[in-house]
Amino acid sequence: MNPTSHTLRSIGVIHSPHTDPQRTPIQPVYAEGIKGQVELFAEYEEGLQDLEGFSHITLIYAFDRAGPPRLTVKPFLEDREHGVFATRAPDRPNPLGISLVRLVSRQGRFLQIEDVDVLDGTPLLDIKPYVSRFDSRPGSRDGWQDNVDEATARARGRRNYDGDSD
Repeated sequence: MNPTSHTLRSIGVIHSPHTDPQRTPIQPVYAEGIKGQVELFAEYEEGLQDLEGFSHITLIYAFDRAGPPRLTVKPFLEDREHGVFATRAPDRPNPLGISLVRLVSRQGRFLQIEDVDVLDGTPLLDIKPYVSRFDSRPGSRDGWQDNVDEATARARGRRNYDGDSD
């Protein structure tokens, strides 16, 4: 394997009501209550064993409809550019996304989820359980985002989402 090149395979598909990137909430916290489903390919179903005990999971997926990579981007929370690695923008050198979603239930190889901020049909690359012991960091700083008030973040984060499946 070339150390600068990696091959990733989809392990499933994320289904959601979101079909228009401009009307899709940005970040799961602004997609509260929006339902979706993870469809894992049959050959990976065994890997879901014991996942039901977790309230939240992190989905790692391909931004398969992202634009070309850019090193500076204007994130949804501000009207000025920042380095792409200081944002969660999709137009990255490696277009990978992460979303922390609520795990509602599992039926075989299907996971019912909530707080979905992902476009319908997005290729799923991995699932990791959220573990508060490992993932919560009290006292953390949020860089430039510390200067954005919650009302602005909530208004921009919902992005005109009205609950209709486009």
